[in-house]
Amino acid sequence: MKQQLLLTAVGKDRIGIVDDLSKEILDRSCNIEESRMSLLGGDFAILVLISGPEERLKKLIEDKNLLEDRLQLSLQMRYTSGSQQTSRALPYILESSSLDTPGIVHGVSKLLRKYGINITDLETNTESAPMTGAPLFIIKAQLLIPADVSIMLLKKELEELEINYNLDLRLSPAV
Repeated sequence: MKQQLLLTAVGKDRIGIVDDLSKEILDRSCNIEESRMSLLGGDFAILVLISGPEERLKKLIEDKNLLEDRLQLSLQMRYTSGSQQTSRALPYILESSSLDTPGIVHGVSKLLRKYGINITDLETNTESAPMTGAPLFIIKAQLLIPADVSIMLLKKELEELEINYNLDLRLSPAV
């Protein structure tokens, strides 16, 4: 019976991390279904959804210490199940660029939580502004907004956040 395993890994960045980890997963006859991987500071962070027969995933878990030594990564693994996303939710994209100010992610996530909005993907980045070199904070989030949420009311509260954090928030339906 096919099962799913969530694997997280973090380690000092080096060339070949993805190749090495994906080979170990394949060598155990498992499959990478979804992943997010990113260089954060000097470390490489990996989040992978793996599927396979139960006995193969069990073998992957049993080999955790061996894999940590071999790959020089700190690993965590746990079984997971399919998404509980509701079909009565509407997909939206929330984007923002602004001067980097502490508390932006918390302010946005607190408002989304108030409306029962599920964040299905969130990416943030800091980069230099083209003309001034000032640090810009970039947000891109994929959301599932419950069908009964008033988008106009949500946008009004997002405008208040824009004022409080000097943001440029854009909320649009996902295509």
